[in-house]
Amino acid sequence: MPRSVNSVASRAKRKKILKQAKGYFGRRKNVYTVAKNAVEKGMLYSYRDRKNNKRNFRGLWIQRINAGARLHGMSYSQFMGKVKANNIELNRKVLADLAMNNPEAFKAVVDKVK
Repeated sequence: MPRSVNSVASRAKRKKILKQAKGYFGRRKNVYTVAKNAVEKGMLYSYRDRKNNKRNFRGLWIQRINAGARLHGMSYSQFMGKVKANNIELNRKVLADLAMNNPEAFKAVVDKVK
């Protein structure tokens, strides 16, 4: 009896990888063995960088809050300490947005904690 190979599934698997490699340069986009390595590496980077993205945004929010707080004569650490002490439950994302796009609302928060 001849050997049975599931060529439909094999082809589908290769097509899936090559579809994910669309847009890559050179052999990375059309040679299966090269594309497979490139796609696997890309997946690792995307997983890692989803975590790094959160870190980067938190740093950005802290910089924006610091800049807004210093306009009103406080440092970031003093401001955040007083925000926590006064039980104001606004997270850094919201505070940064206020400092950037709505300075009068941010000033109201600063006046409340002073």
